[in-house]
Amino acid sequence: MTPNQEGGMSSKTVHVPNISCGHCVKTIERELGRAEGVTSVSAVQDSRSVSVEWDEERTTWDALRALLEEINYPPAT
Repeated sequence: MTPNQEGGMSSKTVHVPNISCGHCVKTIERELGRAEGVTSVSAVQDSRSVSVEWDEERTTWDALRALLEEINYPPAT
């Protein structure tokens, strides 16, 4: 899935199968929210999805995906 891009900003929604509780949601939102360039993040337990928006000049989807993998919430491929 390629990111949506608009004026230097990109966004993406991915399925993250490991989301199983509110703690998972809070962890993902906290960790991605701290990443440089991230302007918005939302994790949803029921759909096991994560939506993230970021500034392409400050970070990349590959870096955000690696962060999700590092915190044990890898997106499905």
